[in-house]
Amino acid sequence: MSLIFILNSILLGAGLAMDAFTVSLANGLHEPKMRSGKAAGIAGVFAGFQAAMPMLGWVCVHTIAEHFRAFEKMIPWIALVLLAAIGGKMVVEGIRCKTLPESGRVSSLGIGALLLQGIATSIDALSVGFTIADYDVWHALEAALIIAAVTFVICISGIFIGKKAGMKLAGKATVFGGVLLIGIGLEIFLTHLLR
Repeated sequence: MSLIFILNSILLGAGLAMDAFTVSLANGLHEPKMRSGKAAGIAGVFAGFQAAMPMLGWVCVHTIAEHFRAFEKMIPWIALVLLAAIGGKMVVEGIRCKTLPESGRVSSLGIGALLLQGIATSIDALSVGFTIADYDVWHALEAALIIAAVTFVICISGIFIGKKAGMKLAGKATVFGGVLLIGIGLEIFLTHLLR
């Protein structure tokens, strides 16, 4: 592995992780008393998806490239629908004040919502399969693992920043986190639309 390869993979990972960072921030806002183990699990899910999607894209390029290009046009729509649904649910939850006054607890992020977030924030990473198409399978796997490591660090940071802010914002944090998710979905959609 050359230094240039590692640096390129780190930069690619940082670029891909920005959506996941913002969603992690929203998750921290939504659940300010989240335990460290759960935060690591959430960051791990995002890292796993960010590693899997470029590899899936790489496989598509080397097997069914023409079919993948047709699917690529649906990526922004899928991300928009998934993030708007999750974000909308959080906004409604925040407005209805699902915070329990006596305990200060909010409903926690479920595994289904987390998996949807992971897919929505990493689906555009399928396109990275075209970027790394010239790599052999081992270099593609190494790049994917570096992307995963960078994503994990960035997402765990986002969760802890969100938790700190969430403690200060109390009930408004869930609404704000939901609005952030909807905004990310719109950003992914508009970015792909304007390409």
